Amino acid sequence: MADISVSTSETGDGWTAHVTVSEGSSSSSHSVTIGQGYYQQLTGNDYSPEQLVEISFEFLLEREPKESILRRFDLPTISRYFPEYEETIGQLLEEKYG
Repeated sequence: MADISVSTSETGDGWTAHVTVSEGSSSSSHSVTIGQGYYQQLTGNDYSPEQLVEISFEFLLEREPKESILRRFDLPTISRYFPEYEETIGQLLEEKYG
């Protein structure tokens, strides 16, 4: 299982998350932007931005290797590649952090 490390910094209208995914002796780094409105839509403000990004990366890693995840993207990009993302992320958050 991959180790996912997330730190965020606030921007004017949301956050930028800096993510490191480590597996064995290799790792990848990613920068993800999260708009306030999209964050509220997905979490209802019940979970932190860090929790949202961590569970989003768990979602991605179940579907593709870390090397295939874009290095820089906006969080809504996930739903363009995986249409089920927005429908399932709330349930995944509840299961892990609820």
